[in-house]
Amino acid sequence: MIVKSLEDLIGTEDETKSENWESRRFILNKDGVGFSMNDTIIKAGTDNFFWYKNHIEAVYCIEGEGEVEKVSTGEVHQLKPGTMYLLDENDKHRLRARTQMRMVCVFNPPLVGTETHNKEGYYPLLTE
Repeated sequence: MIVKSLEDLIGTEDETKSENWESRRFILNKDGVGFSMNDTIIKAGTDNFFWYKNHIEAVYCIEGEGEVEKVSTGEVHQLKPGTMYLLDENDKHRLRARTQMRMVCVFNPPLVGTETHNKEGYYPLLTE
């Protein structure tokens, strides 16, 4: 059994930050369970472009409000607590936060933990 608290992650190598977001990585590839899970904060008023070319991501909003846009179609979905979206086609997308948002993000294949978005918006596929 693996048990961790948010307090265990804040300020460690398992917390990654950018100007627009913070990601606390609870479950990683090293845990050997076939997926990874992050607790992510998206800062209010930000417009973020992401593309998980190498990963499938499921996102569950637990706090805040915003919207996600599928770039290829322009389709926009409103996000609020209790809303989930799945990037099942490695979708390029924009995430706009009206208020600070807190999201639970699950990735397959699992993240190693050292990934950062490259200039094209995606994580490289790392195995160690």
